[in-house]
Amino acid sequence: MEQSFQVKVAAREALAEDIAGYEFVAADDAVLPDFKAGAHIDVHIPGGLIRQYSLYELPGEHRRYRISVLRDAKSRGGSVQLLDKVREGDVLAISAPRNHFGLHSGPDRSLLFAGGIGITPILCMALQLAQEGRPFDLHYCGRSLPRMAFVDRLRACGYADRVQIHVDDGAVSQQLDARTAIGAPSIDKHLYGCGPTGFMDHILATARSLGWAEERMHREYFAAAPIDHSADGPFEIEISGTGRVIPVAADQSPAQALLDAGFALSLSCEQGVCGTCMTKVLAGAPDHRDLYLTDAEHDRNDCFTPCCSRSRSPRLIVEL
Repeated sequence: MEQSFQVKVAAREALAEDIAGYEFVAADDAVLPDFKAGAHIDVHIPGGLIRQYSLYELPGEHRRYRISVLRDAKSRGGSVQLLDKVREGDVLAISAPRNHFGLHSGPDRSLLFAGGIGITPILCMALQLAQEGRPFDLHYCGRSLPRMAFVDRLRACGYADRVQIHVDDGAVSQQLDARTAIGAPSIDKHLYGCGPTGFMDHILATARSLGWAEERMHREYFAAAPIDHSADGPFEIEISGTGRVIPVAADQSPAQALLDAGFALSLSCEQGVCGTCMTKVLAGAPDHRDLYLTDAEHDRNDCFTPCCSRSRSPRLIVEL
């Protein structure tokens, strides 16, 4: 079972229109686990929901965790529950930080692209890169300035000359020119992007059109587009080494089938964007529906995300 921690809400502040920031400290005054930029935690929200939030501040000496939360009426309810019910002084359970979106090591230049609330992990990356004296450029895109968190902070920081802010309702001259911002690929550049699906698709497609290799493009989606389940059918999952075969109904996710059958499986986003539930596939053909794995990783068919993906073959043999 994954370790969890009791934390107290030390502060809550308005970061932008419909965005609030929460600061967590250990409820027992213990030292919370360390982490690097790109990490996220699972937050257990009143009402039984568990949702994933990126950390936007490096841990520092006192290991305070800071997250930003966007009120999204179209979400699955986690953000609304958190913003409406959790106040300063409340105690919550969280997971230890996990990181599927970490920075590369070495002196290579990082190109950082954030769309909307996707600034959360990207800000943390900028902080770490600046702290380590490594080169980077940051492009932050949003609909309008009042709806964008951390704008004043970025304009006043010591690396403000590396930051460009682009707003949809601003002058055409300041809007993002992705081809120019990304530029030609080279062995000393990495691209990192976080944001909504449309924004991320544009950034990644532009980079590919410029010749960038997949291994140089690192991405994190904070939400996935709805999946059409109308043609889903049943299949089976065989657990290697156990002889057990778990049926997965047409209206059931593989993850839920495994959990109902008593198998331990870590879940977080439940949308295929975080990689937490990644499971090794030994045989069969997964129907990949995640946004976490690259196309090349999909083609290998040696793992899948059971929270959202399914199977193209009658049976998948997996290793748990």
